[in-house]
Order: sequence, then C-alpha cells, then structure tokens
Amino acid sequence: MKAPKILPWIAHKTGISEELALKLWRRAAGEAELLTGSCDSPDYYRLAVERFVDFAESEGNRSVVREAVGGRTCVSWMWRHQNRISKLSMITTQNLVRLWQANLNSLFSGHHHAV
Repeated sequence: MKAPKILPWIAHKTGISEELALKLWRRAAGEAELLTGSCDSPDYYRLAVERFVDFAESEGNRSVVREAVGGRTCVSWMWRHQNRISKLSMITTQNLVRLWQANLNSLFSGHHHAV
C-alpha cells in the first residue's frame, strides 16, 4: 500500500525525518497486514495508520498535536475516536437491519393473529 498523504505532516510534527517516517509506515503496514490477514480492508488501513502514528510518536521527540481552541488535541486520539464513532454508526445500522428483518420474518412466518 502507498504511504498515506499525511506522512510528511506527521514526520514534521513528531520531529522525525520523512525517510524514517516511511520506514515506520512500512513497518506499521506490515504488522497491520499480519494482524488483519489482508492489505486492502478498512480494518487494515485503520490499524496501519494507528500503528504508524504510535511509532512516529515514540521515535520522535514530541506527540502529534495540533492547535485547537482552548488547548491542544492529540491527533492519534482523534483518529481513534473518529474510528469509534464510525464503527458505532455501522453497528447501529446493522442492528436496525436485523430488527427490520426479524419483524419482516415474523410477518411472513404464518403466525398471524385473528382480528
């Protein structure tokens, strides 16, 4: 997989070279592929980016942060939080579909009540 477009930005923010960032990206991508069993799934990409940010922060001399109103916000935390929110949306959708299917199945299963 190609390196993410945020690689130079993360390298700069953590105080590491782009060359080292690329090596860390390759390491993170390799580990993510081993853990997910693929290299083209959304889980793979999410895990690869999370691991890359973690590696960059541990190799660098500072955290990946950006200015925010009222203080500082860690980008790695924001990335994980965004992932949790998107997963909750998918879980909610799956549960609604299951509920709809269960109600639809009970409608056609022959258990009609006399009026």
